[in-house]
Amino acid sequence: MRRVGVVTFPGTLDDRDAARAVEIAGAEAVSLWHKDADLRGVDAVVIPGGFSYGDYLRCGAIAATAPVMSEIVREAGRGLPVLGICNGFQVLCESHLLPGALIRNDHQKFLCRDQVLRIENADTAWTRAYSAGETITVPLKNGEGNFQASPAELERLEGEGRVVFRYVDFNPNGSAGDIAGVTNAAGNVVGLMPHPEHATEVGFGPLALGPDGASHHGGTDGLGIFRSVLASLVG
Repeated sequence: MRRVGVVTFPGTLDDRDAARAVEIAGAEAVSLWHKDADLRGVDAVVIPGGFSYGDYLRCGAIAATAPVMSEIVREAGRGLPVLGICNGFQVLCESHLLPGALIRNDHQKFLCRDQVLRIENADTAWTRAYSAGETITVPLKNGEGNFQASPAELERLEGEGRVVFRYVDFNPNGSAGDIAGVTNAAGNVVGLMPHPEHATEVGFGPLALGPDGASHHGGTDGLGIFRSVLASLVG
């Protein structure tokens, strides 16, 4: 069985949800603490959401200096699949594994809602279970989810197909180009602001349209992200 590490920093609050998503997808979730200098032989890593170190300085800035991140940065350079969700996305940007930065929402408020995303790149380690152009609905909850980068960097991301997820119908935070998630050039490191781990189990998660046409809780659109990485490890 493949082993996926789930990192916990002081202030992380979605680590158990991420671990459950990993297990539902069919892998073993391995807890990694921020002080760990050993990734314990995991096959992939998820950096979940929350408020690492209380979001002091900048969101993710202190977490980026933690011992576990030194190992993640090194192994990501060797091809280890790494996923950053919400605060984890911020950590990846602060660690320079991903470009750009996440700043305060343009409306200056924390927002929690079900969010429609379009899959722009289905060739990363974390999106192979989807098709390009497919839309999914997952929860979103952030106060500093506004993705920004220099004009040159944004042009490079768009030109190289490194925008992975894009907001559909509504931009919840002012992100440039409606960008909800990006990847590194190799496609093994992905960050996104919405929360796929909250949309992996029937009976929970966002509203979904059932066979009878009625809306009900239990959309599992986010599960493909965790299944994708397992498929990429095999193939």
